[in-house]
Amino acid sequence: MTTPPLPRAPRIDAVFDFDALLSEEERDWQQKARAFAQERILPIIEDDFEKAHFRRELIPELGAAGFLGMHLSGYGCAGAGAVSYGLVCLELEAADSGWRTFVSVQGSLAMSAIAKYGSEEQKQRWLPGMAAGELVGCFALTEPQGGSDPAAMTTTARRDGDAWVLDGAKRWIGLASLADVAVVWARVDDPSFGEGGQAVRGFLVPTATPGFTATPIAGKLSMRASVQCDIALDGVRLPADALLPGARGLSGPFGCLNEARYGIVWGAMGAARSCLEAALERSTTREVFGKPIGANQLTQAKLADMLLEVEKGILLALHLGRLKERGALTPAQISVGKLNSVREALEIAHQARTILGGDGITGAFPVMRHAANLESVRTYEGTDEIHQLVLGRALTGLNAF
Repeated sequence: MTTPPLPRAPRIDAVFDFDALLSEEERDWQQKARAFAQERILPIIEDDFEKAHFRRELIPELGAAGFLGMHLSGYGCAGAGAVSYGLVCLELEAADSGWRTFVSVQGSLAMSAIAKYGSEEQKQRWLPGMAAGELVGCFALTEPQGGSDPAAMTTTARRDGDAWVLDGAKRWIGLASLADVAVVWARVDDPSFGEGGQAVRGFLVPTATPGFTATPIAGKLSMRASVQCDIALDGVRLPADALLPGARGLSGPFGCLNEARYGIVWGAMGAARSCLEAALERSTTREVFGKPIGANQLTQAKLADMLLEVEKGILLALHLGRLKERGALTPAQISVGKLNSVREALEIAHQARTILGGDGITGAFPVMRHAANLESVRTYEGTDEIHQLVLGRALTGLNAF
Protein backbone atom coordinates (compact mmCIF):
# COMPACT_ATOMS: atom_id res chain seq x y z
CA MET A 1 0.00 0.00 0.00
CA THR A 2 1.45 3.35 -1.05
CA THR A 3 1.29 6.16 1.50
CA PRO A 4 -0.69 9.16 0.15
CA PRO A 5 1.33 12.35 -0.24
CA LEU A 6 1.38 14.58 2.80
CA PRO A 7 -0.58 17.85 2.63
CA ARG A 8 2.09 20.51 2.44
CA ALA A 9 2.73 23.84 0.77
CA PRO A 10 3.48 22.68 -2.80
CA ARG A 11 5.98 25.47 -3.46
CA ILE A 12 8.16 24.27 -0.59
CA ASP A 13 8.02 20.64 -1.76
CA ALA A 14 8.79 21.70 -5.32
CA VAL A 15 12.14 23.10 -4.21
CA PHE A 16 13.19 20.15 -2.05
CA ASP A 17 11.64 16.65 -2.04
CA PHE A 18 12.36 15.56 1.54
CA ASP A 19 9.70 12.85 1.54
CA ALA A 20 11.78 10.81 -0.92
CA LEU A 21 14.36 10.28 1.85
CA LEU A 22 11.86 8.60 4.17
CA SER A 23 10.55 5.06 4.41
CA GLU A 24 6.85 4.33 4.07
CA GLU A 25 6.62 3.64 7.82
CA GLU A 26 8.25 6.99 8.59
CA ARG A 27 5.84 8.81 6.28
CA ASP A 28 2.93 7.02 7.96
CA TRP A 29 4.01 8.28 11.39
CA GLN A 30 4.48 11.78 10.01
CA GLN A 31 1.07 11.76 8.36
CA LYS A 32 -0.62 10.53 11.53
CA ALA A 33 1.06 13.26 13.60
CA ARG A 34 0.24 15.95 11.04
CA ALA A 35 -3.40 14.92 10.97
CA PHE A 36 -3.56 15.00 14.78
CA ALA A 37 -1.92 18.43 14.89
CA GLN A 38 -4.19 19.88 12.23
CA GLU A 39 -7.44 18.35 13.48
CA ARG A 40 -7.02 18.36 17.28
CA ILE A 41 -4.52 21.13 18.12
CA LEU A 42 -4.62 23.89 15.49
CA PRO A 43 -8.35 24.69 15.81
CA ILE A 44 -8.00 25.49 19.52
CA ILE A 45 -4.36 26.45 20.12
CA GLU A 46 -4.62 30.23 19.72
CA ASP A 47 -7.48 30.38 22.22
CA ASP A 48 -5.65 28.03 24.60
CA PHE A 49 -2.48 30.12 24.37
CA GLU A 50 -4.47 33.31 25.05
CA LYS A 51 -6.21 31.77 28.07
CA ALA A 52 -3.14 29.84 29.31
CA HIS A 53 -5.16 26.63 29.14
CA PHE A 54 -3.77 23.09 28.84
CA ARG A 55 -6.18 20.51 27.39
CA ARG A 56 -5.56 17.44 29.48
CA GLU A 57 -8.32 15.60 27.60
CA LEU A 58 -5.99 15.26 24.58
CA ILE A 59 -3.50 13.11 26.51
CA PRO A 60 -5.36 9.78 26.02
CA GLU A 61 -5.69 10.62 22.32
CA LEU A 62 -1.93 11.02 22.07
CA GLY A 63 -1.58 7.65 23.76
CA ALA A 64 -4.09 6.01 21.43
CA ALA A 65 -2.13 7.38 18.45
CA GLY A 66 1.00 5.68 19.80
CA PHE A 67 3.02 8.89 20.27
CA LEU A 68 3.83 8.50 23.99
CA GLY A 69 7.14 6.73 24.51
CA MET A 70 6.94 5.66 20.88
CA HIS A 71 10.72 5.18 20.61
CA LEU A 72 10.64 2.60 23.43
CA SER A 73 9.88 -1.09 22.97
CA GLY A 74 7.53 -3.25 25.00
CA TYR A 75 5.14 -2.28 27.82
CA GLY A 76 2.62 -0.92 25.33
CA CYS A 77 5.16 1.29 23.52
CA ALA A 78 5.33 1.39 19.72
CA GLY A 79 9.03 0.59 19.25
CA ALA A 80 9.29 3.12 16.41
CA GLY A 81 12.56 4.27 14.89
CA ALA A 82 14.37 7.47 15.81
CA VAL A 83 13.45 9.20 12.54
CA SER A 84 9.77 8.33 12.95
CA TYR A 85 9.85 9.80 16.46
CA GLY A 86 11.58 12.91 15.16
CA LEU A 87 8.98 13.42 12.46
CA VAL A 88 6.19 13.21 15.06
CA CYS A 89 8.01 15.87 17.11
CA LEU A 90 8.30 18.06 14.02
CA GLU A 91 4.60 17.86 13.19
CA LEU A 92 3.40 18.43 16.76
CA GLU A 93 5.66 21.45 17.22
CA ALA A 94 4.49 22.84 13.90
CA ALA A 95 1.19 23.23 15.77
CA ASP A 96 2.64 24.33 19.12
CA SER A 97 5.84 23.76 21.07
CA GLY A 98 3.84 22.98 24.19
CA TRP A 99 2.44 19.77 22.74
CA ARG A 100 5.80 18.53 21.49
CA THR A 101 7.10 19.39 24.96
CA PHE A 102 4.39 17.22 26.51
CA VAL A 103 5.39 14.25 24.35
CA SER A 104 9.06 14.87 25.21
CA VAL A 105 8.49 15.12 28.97
CA GLN A 106 6.25 12.06 29.06
CA GLY A 107 8.21 9.86 26.66
CA SER A 108 11.81 11.05 26.35
CA LEU A 109 12.25 12.06 29.99
CA ALA A 110 9.92 10.29 32.43
CA MET A 111 9.28 7.09 30.48
CA SER A 112 12.87 6.86 29.25
CA ALA A 113 14.15 7.15 32.82
CA ILE A 114 11.97 4.23 33.90
CA ALA A 115 12.79 2.18 30.79
CA LYS A 116 16.55 2.80 31.01
CA TYR A 117 17.09 2.61 34.76
CA GLY A 118 14.01 1.07 36.37
CA SER A 119 13.44 -2.40 37.76
CA GLU A 120 11.12 -4.79 35.97
CA GLU A 121 8.50 -4.16 38.64
CA GLN A 122 8.77 -0.39 38.12
CA LYS A 123 8.46 -0.77 34.36
CA GLN A 124 5.38 -2.97 34.67
CA ARG A 125 3.77 -0.61 37.16
CA TRP A 126 4.18 2.63 35.23
CA LEU A 127 5.05 2.26 31.55
CA PRO A 128 1.86 0.68 30.09
CA GLY A 129 -0.37 3.33 31.65
CA MET A 130 1.96 6.12 30.57
CA ALA A 131 2.11 4.80 26.99
CA ALA A 132 -1.70 4.76 26.89
CA GLY A 133 -1.96 8.30 28.27
CA GLU A 134 -3.77 7.00 31.35
CA LEU A 135 -0.91 8.05 33.63
CA VAL A 136 1.25 11.18 33.38
CA GLY A 137 4.87 11.50 34.42
CA CYS A 138 7.24 14.39 35.03
CA PHE A 139 11.03 14.71 35.32
CA ALA A 140 12.30 16.78 38.24
CA LEU A 141 15.94 17.79 37.76
CA THR A 142 16.19 21.60 37.49
CA GLU A 143 16.38 23.55 40.76
CA PRO A 144 15.50 27.17 41.58
CA GLN A 145 19.10 28.37 41.76
CA GLY A 146 19.83 27.32 38.18
CA GLY A 147 19.36 24.58 35.66
CA SER A 148 22.69 24.50 33.87
CA ASP A 149 24.68 23.07 36.79
CA PRO A 150 22.87 19.94 38.00
CA ALA A 151 26.02 18.81 39.80
CA ALA A 152 25.29 21.56 42.35
CA MET A 153 21.81 20.26 43.18
CA THR A 154 20.73 20.66 46.79
CA THR A 155 17.79 18.24 46.86
CA THR A 156 18.75 15.32 49.11
CA ALA A 157 17.61 11.78 49.79
CA ARG A 158 18.57 10.08 53.07
CA ARG A 159 17.99 6.62 54.39
CA ASP A 160 15.68 6.23 57.39
CA GLY A 161 15.44 2.56 58.23
CA ASP A 162 14.00 0.82 55.18
CA ALA A 163 12.71 4.09 53.70
CA TRP A 164 14.07 7.07 51.77
CA VAL A 165 13.24 10.64 52.79
CA LEU A 166 13.50 13.42 50.19
CA ASP A 167 13.84 17.13 50.89
CA GLY A 168 14.42 20.00 48.49
CA ALA A 169 12.91 22.03 45.68
CA LYS A 170 12.69 21.84 41.89
CA ARG A 171 11.61 24.49 39.37
CA TRP A 172 10.33 24.63 35.79
CA ILE A 173 9.14 21.03 35.95
CA GLY A 174 6.79 20.29 33.06
CA LEU A 175 3.48 18.56 33.89
CA ALA A 176 4.23 18.28 37.62
CA SER A 177 0.78 19.43 38.80
CA LEU A 178 -0.86 16.94 36.40
CA ALA A 179 1.51 14.04 36.97
CA ASP A 180 0.81 10.74 38.68
CA VAL A 181 4.51 10.03 39.16
CA ALA A 182 7.60 12.25 39.30
CA VAL A 183 11.11 11.12 38.47
CA VAL A 184 13.02 13.10 41.10
CA TRP A 185 16.81 13.39 41.06
CA ALA A 186 18.48 13.90 44.43
CA ARG A 187 21.90 13.80 46.05
CA VAL A 188 22.51 10.74 48.22
CA ASP A 189 25.38 9.76 50.48
CA ASP A 190 26.78 6.69 48.73
CA PRO A 191 29.63 4.69 50.31
CA SER A 192 30.55 3.22 46.93
CA PHE A 193 31.89 6.67 45.99
CA GLY A 194 34.39 6.56 48.83
CA GLU A 195 34.25 7.98 52.31
CA GLY A 196 31.98 11.01 52.30
CA GLY A 197 31.13 10.34 48.66
CA GLN A 198 27.85 11.43 47.17
CA ALA A 199 25.95 10.34 44.09
CA VAL A 200 22.95 11.66 42.21
CA ARG A 201 20.20 9.04 42.19
CA GLY A 202 16.71 8.92 40.72
CA PHE A 203 13.50 8.16 42.62
CA LEU A 204 9.96 7.40 41.48
CA VAL A 205 7.68 9.57 43.58
CA PRO A 206 3.91 9.07 43.32
CA THR A 207 2.67 12.66 43.42
CA ALA A 208 0.00 11.83 46.02
CA THR A 209 2.80 11.13 48.53
CA PRO A 210 2.58 13.45 51.58
CA GLY A 211 5.13 16.26 51.39
CA PHE A 212 5.11 16.49 47.58
CA THR A 213 3.62 19.77 46.32
CA ALA A 214 3.52 21.01 42.72
CA THR A 215 2.48 24.59 42.00
CA PRO A 216 1.96 25.81 38.42
CA ILE A 217 4.11 28.84 37.53
CA ALA A 218 1.92 31.82 36.64
CA GLY A 219 2.65 34.88 34.52
CA LYS A 220 4.34 33.04 31.65
CA LEU A 221 4.57 34.84 28.31
CA SER A 222 5.77 31.64 26.62
CA MET A 223 4.48 28.04 26.63
CA ARG A 224 1.11 29.38 27.76
CA ALA A 225 -0.80 26.31 26.54
CA SER A 226 1.50 24.09 28.58
CA VAL A 227 2.15 23.54 32.30
CA GLN A 228 5.41 24.10 34.19
CA CYS A 229 5.66 24.01 37.96
CA ASP A 230 7.58 24.59 41.13
CA ILE A 231 7.97 21.45 43.24
CA ALA A 232 8.47 21.37 47.01
CA LEU A 233 9.73 18.17 48.65
CA ASP A 234 9.17 18.33 52.41
CA GLY A 235 10.07 15.08 54.13
CA VAL A 236 8.70 12.95 51.28
CA ARG A 237 8.90 9.40 52.59
CA LEU A 238 9.31 6.60 50.05
CA PRO A 239 9.78 2.84 50.23
CA ALA A 240 13.19 1.38 49.41
CA ASP A 241 11.98 0.22 46.00
CA ALA A 242 11.29 3.80 44.89
CA LEU A 243 14.97 4.07 43.90
CA LEU A 244 15.79 3.65 40.19
CA PRO A 245 18.39 0.88 40.50
CA GLY A 246 20.12 1.45 37.16
CA ALA A 247 20.94 5.17 37.52
CA ARG A 248 23.92 6.38 39.51
CA GLY A 249 25.55 9.76 38.99
CA LEU A 250 24.69 12.49 36.51
CA SER A 251 24.95 10.08 33.59
CA GLY A 252 21.43 8.99 34.60
CA PRO A 253 19.55 12.25 34.01
CA PHE A 254 21.87 13.22 31.15
CA GLY A 255 20.96 10.02 29.31
CA CYS A 256 17.31 11.13 29.41
CA LEU A 257 18.10 14.76 28.54
CA ASN A 258 19.85 13.63 25.36
CA GLU A 259 16.68 11.79 24.32
CA ALA A 260 14.66 14.99 24.78
CA ARG A 261 17.28 17.17 23.08
CA TYR A 262 17.13 14.90 20.04
CA GLY A 263 13.38 15.50 19.76
CA ILE A 264 13.95 19.26 19.94
CA VAL A 265 16.27 19.09 16.92
CA TRP A 266 13.26 18.00 14.87
CA GLY A 267 10.57 19.89 16.74
CA ALA A 268 12.06 23.36 16.38
CA MET A 269 12.14 22.85 12.62
CA GLY A 270 8.40 22.21 12.74
CA ALA A 271 7.84 25.61 14.34
CA ALA A 272 10.17 27.14 11.75
CA ARG A 273 8.29 25.49 8.87
CA SER A 274 4.99 26.80 10.22
CA CYS A 275 6.38 30.35 10.29
CA LEU A 276 7.74 30.02 6.75
CA GLU A 277 4.40 28.71 5.46
CA ALA A 278 2.54 31.65 7.04
CA ALA A 279 4.97 34.15 5.54
CA LEU A 280 4.87 32.48 2.14
CA GLU A 281 1.10 32.50 2.00
CA ARG A 282 0.96 36.15 3.07
CA SER A 283 3.58 37.15 0.52
CA THR A 284 1.30 36.08 -2.34
CA THR A 285 -1.95 37.58 -1.01
CA ARG A 286 -0.94 40.92 0.53
CA GLU A 287 -0.45 43.73 -1.99
CA VAL A 288 1.62 46.85 -1.43
CA PHE A 289 2.44 49.44 -4.11
CA GLY A 290 0.14 47.65 -6.55
CA LYS A 291 1.64 44.13 -6.41
CA PRO A 292 2.00 41.17 -4.03
CA ILE A 293 4.83 41.74 -1.58
CA GLY A 294 6.24 38.39 -2.70
CA ALA A 295 7.09 40.03 -6.03
CA ASN A 296 9.66 42.25 -4.30
CA GLN A 297 13.28 41.20 -4.28
CA LEU A 298 13.84 41.76 -0.54
CA THR A 299 10.81 39.63 0.37
CA GLN A 300 11.95 36.83 -1.93
CA ALA A 301 15.42 37.00 -0.40
CA LYS A 302 13.92 36.54 3.08
CA LEU A 303 11.80 33.61 1.93
CA ALA A 304 14.78 31.98 0.24
CA ASP A 305 16.93 32.33 3.35
CA MET A 306 14.19 30.89 5.54
CA LEU A 307 13.69 27.92 3.22
CA LEU A 308 17.44 27.32 3.18
CA GLU A 309 17.64 27.08 6.97
CA VAL A 310 14.50 24.96 7.30
CA GLU A 311 15.76 22.40 4.83
CA LYS A 312 19.30 22.40 6.25
CA GLY A 313 17.89 21.93 9.74
CA ILE A 314 15.65 19.05 8.69
CA LEU A 315 18.49 17.37 6.81
CA LEU A 316 20.68 17.69 9.90
CA ALA A 317 17.90 16.18 12.01
CA LEU A 318 17.58 13.29 9.53
CA HIS A 319 21.33 12.67 9.64
CA LEU A 320 21.27 12.61 13.46
CA GLY A 321 18.28 10.27 13.36
CA ARG A 322 20.07 7.81 11.12
CA LEU A 323 23.09 7.95 13.44
CA LYS A 324 20.81 7.33 16.43
CA GLU A 325 19.25 4.33 14.75
CA ARG A 326 22.76 2.88 14.28
CA GLY A 327 23.66 3.57 17.90
CA ALA A 328 26.34 6.01 16.80
CA LEU A 329 24.91 9.36 17.91
CA THR A 330 27.13 11.30 20.33
CA PRO A 331 26.18 14.03 22.84
CA ALA A 332 28.27 16.56 20.89
CA GLN A 333 26.32 15.79 17.72
CA ILE A 334 23.05 16.29 19.61
CA SER A 335 24.39 19.67 20.78
CA VAL A 336 25.06 20.63 17.15
CA GLY A 337 21.45 19.86 16.29
CA LYS A 338 19.80 21.50 19.30
CA LEU A 339 21.90 24.67 19.02
CA ASN A 340 21.32 25.02 15.27
CA SER A 341 17.63 24.12 15.11
CA VAL A 342 16.40 26.42 17.87
CA ARG A 343 18.64 29.34 16.94
CA GLU A 344 17.61 29.20 13.28
CA ALA A 345 13.94 28.62 14.10
CA LEU A 346 13.89 31.81 16.16
CA GLU A 347 15.53 33.79 13.35
CA ILE A 348 12.99 32.38 10.88
CA ALA A 349 10.14 33.41 13.18
CA HIS A 350 11.54 36.94 13.40
CA GLN A 351 11.96 37.22 9.61
CA ALA A 352 8.49 35.80 8.99
CA ARG A 353 7.01 38.43 11.29
CA THR A 354 8.49 41.20 9.15
CA ILE A 355 6.77 39.80 6.06
CA LEU A 356 3.45 39.66 7.92
CA GLY A 357 3.73 43.31 8.89
CA GLY A 358 1.72 44.60 11.82
CA ASP A 359 -0.76 41.72 11.54
CA GLY A 360 2.10 39.40 12.42
CA ILE A 361 1.86 40.28 16.09
CA THR A 362 -1.76 39.08 16.29
CA GLY A 363 -3.21 35.64 16.88
CA ALA A 364 -4.39 35.58 13.27
CA PHE A 365 -0.97 34.11 12.49
CA PRO A 366 1.06 31.58 14.52
CA VAL A 367 4.38 33.39 14.24
CA MET A 368 4.52 35.41 17.47
CA ARG A 369 3.25 32.41 19.43
CA HIS A 370 6.00 30.24 17.94
CA ALA A 371 8.61 32.93 18.62
CA ALA A 372 7.53 33.20 22.25
CA ASN A 373 7.53 29.43 22.72
CA LEU A 374 10.92 29.04 21.07
CA GLU A 375 12.44 31.34 23.68
CA SER A 376 11.60 28.63 26.22
CA VAL A 377 12.86 25.85 23.94
CA ARG A 378 16.09 27.81 23.56
CA THR A 379 16.54 27.77 27.34
CA TYR A 380 15.50 24.29 28.40
CA GLU A 381 17.47 21.09 27.76
CA GLY A 382 20.64 23.19 27.61
CA THR A 383 20.97 26.87 26.70
CA ASP A 384 22.86 28.02 23.61
CA GLU A 385 25.86 28.72 25.81
CA ILE A 386 25.90 25.23 27.32
CA HIS A 387 25.79 23.60 23.89
CA GLN A 388 28.50 25.94 22.62
CA LEU A 389 30.70 24.82 25.51
CA VAL A 390 29.93 21.16 24.80
CA LEU A 391 31.10 21.70 21.23
CA GLY A 392 34.07 23.78 22.34
CA ARG A 393 35.20 20.93 24.57
CA ALA A 394 34.74 18.44 21.73
CA LEU A 395 36.88 20.62 19.44
CA THR A 396 39.68 21.57 21.86
CA GLY A 397 39.68 18.81 24.46
CA LEU A 398 39.55 21.56 27.10
CA ASN A 399 36.70 21.94 29.60
CA ALA A 400 35.48 25.55 29.90
CA PHE A 401 32.51 24.80 32.19
